[in-house]
Amino acid sequence: MQEFLNLLRCSDHRETVVKECAEKGIQWHFNPPSAPHFGGQWEAAVRSAKTHLIKVVGETPLLAKDLTTLLVQIEGCLNSRPLTPMSDDPTDFEPLTPGHFLIGSSLQSFPEPNLEALALNRLTKFQLIQRMMQDFWRRWRREYLCQLQGRSKRWKPAINIEVGKLVVIRDDNLPPM
Repeated sequence: MQEFLNLLRCSDHRETVVKECAEKGIQWHFNPPSAPHFGGQWEAAVRSAKTHLIKVVGETPLLAKDLTTLLVQIEGCLNSRPLTPMSDDPTDFEPLTPGHFLIGSSLQSFPEPNLEALALNRLTKFQLIQRMMQDFWRRWRREYLCQLQGRSKRWKPAINIEVGKLVVIRDDNLPPM
């Protein structure tokens, strides 16, 4: 660790890093801690996920491993959201997702049985986590799809749906991811 700190303090190394970044067009944008207003869209996504997570978990006591399981499943859902069409080909129905940047393809999981009709006191611990996941998915999906629907401004015309464009079809019976 001491060698690494010495390397960071070395002016020759710093100049080399600056030159490499300039040649490759890399620009640094610093987001100071405790300043989420600097983050823009990704901080808005974090806030949205935290809000829904707090509402779903509520006062339910969770062990660390249970919370980790829930957070990993939520991460999978958020990283499977569509960002943009993968290509301009009208027969290509796969959108680009954050999962493509993480593993090189879209994230997938096995569908779980719907647990919304069962009473909470009849669920096992794992089923309770799955139920929280399904509640999170229902809440977050409703909000996220509304954000995808662009609102027109008076100076900017509305974007109309055209033949050959990728669209998101909402189906309440589809599981997460």
